[in-house]
Amino acid sequence: MLQEESDLSLVIAQIVQKLKGSNLYAQLERQAWASLQRPEIKLESLKEDIKEFFKISGWEKKLQNAVYSELSVFPLPSHPAAPPEHLKEPLVYMRKAQGSWEKRILKSLNSMCTELSIPLARKRPVGEQKELLNKWNEMGTDEPDLSLFRPVYAPKDFLEVLINLRNPNYENGDSLSFRTHLGLIQVPLKVKDIPELKEFFVELGLTTGQLGIDDSTQVPPELFENEHVRIGQKVLAEQDSAAAQQYIRQGSPTALRAELWALILNISSQPEDILYYEQLKTNVIQHDLLVDSLIYKDVKLTASNDDYYFVFEDYLYQVLLCFSRDTSVLGHFAYNSASPPRSYIRGKLGLEEYAVFYPPNGVIPFHGFSMYVAPLCFLYHEPSKLYQIFREMYVRFFFRLHSISSHPSGIVSLCLLFETLLQTYLPQLFYHLREIGAQPLRISFKWMVRAFSGYLATDQLLLLWDRILGYNSLEILAARAYCQLL
Repeated sequence: MLQEESDLSLVIAQIVQKLKGSNLYAQLERQAWASLQRPEIKLESLKEDIKEFFKISGWEKKLQNAVYSELSVFPLPSHPAAPPEHLKEPLVYMRKAQGSWEKRILKSLNSMCTELSIPLARKRPVGEQKELLNKWNEMGTDEPDLSLFRPVYAPKDFLEVLINLRNPNYENGDSLSFRTHLGLIQVPLKVKDIPELKEFFVELGLTTGQLGIDDSTQVPPELFENEHVRIGQKVLAEQDSAAAQQYIRQGSPTALRAELWALILNISSQPEDILYYEQLKTNVIQHDLLVDSLIYKDVKLTASNDDYYFVFEDYLYQVLLCFSRDTSVLGHFAYNSASPPRSYIRGKLGLEEYAVFYPPNGVIPFHGFSMYVAPLCFLYHEPSKLYQIFREMYVRFFFRLHSISSHPSGIVSLCLLFETLLQTYLPQLFYHLREIGAQPLRISFKWMVRAFSGYLATDQLLLLWDRILGYNSLEILAARAYCQLL
């Protein structure tokens, strides 16, 4: 009991500390000072009167949403004596595997840099800056020569790393199981079985209405769809993040989805957010990074060739180039098993005071990375809002799909969950695929690592992402991959 209270106090203190550095804290402070001029605020009941003012004026709800948003990404409580790296990843062998993988990625990037004689970063000449600024909204028309550039890695390379992952403290010979014999993932992590998944995803049961199913033409809209839309409008009117997250578990009406997702992610597009996006844009205009070419190459290879997403090519460049410069993304490495790559100013190799994170956001794009952004372009047409939504989706969810960790929503657990479901409930199919040399995970891995972007029709994909946001979990991807093979 005392331990729980201690954990709760620690969580509260850390959230308060984080919120103190936010724009919301400054706004609340200004509103509190301004409220002192109001006649209903009495000195003898100052605290209660200001709290009541915040409640009536809607600021209390904004604070609640901010706290709820922080709790959604806050790492699970650990022992007070645990070292900081345990917040990133509690298992030592996972941390070592992630570290080795990062070295491979960095080696690949540096090799490309050396082979092509291209610096990691350079300041653009004034003429080049003006040219890029003029074509900012039509970068898709540009056709740079990218033939010499290659993706730093592809999902299949990452899968090979996961297949070779082993826990040195776990001797396979001690207790050989059916899963150990057949599955590609050979690490002993706890994943949910069907009864646990049914309990966790209870709103997806057959007795509960679902958008995408119960709004089909065979079902009269008055039985489900009309009422669901009415409730959604009420949730938006209340501006309650927790209610929106619960509501969206049954799917979001198309007309309400953009606002509901923004509410759940606590994105409100304040003037300072638009200004921040413009500052990132300025950084893109002024400096050229090697990863810019990797972004161009990836968009050309993936989204530009997709029937759904090719029309959003300009948006993808704008968002991803700005994302690579955004140092606020570095904050998510506090609970990410990965660590941001570092480089050194030329001539200062090995001197820590001259070390810098590269790219500035600490994320090296891989083949298919742009597909995390593409579906969002259907919902948000204002670049700064689109950017904020993607950034929040990435630091909450997508980073887990390309880093090695034991987290239940991490890609290792998702692969293990997928294989366990298939082997347990469809053993004949699993064995047959394995016998003909078509390991099921090799088929489904690319679906999961991209969160099915590019593999499902957009309307189906957005309904799937509704559930990711609703349950604050990526485990639905493994369940969807299992269903995809049925």
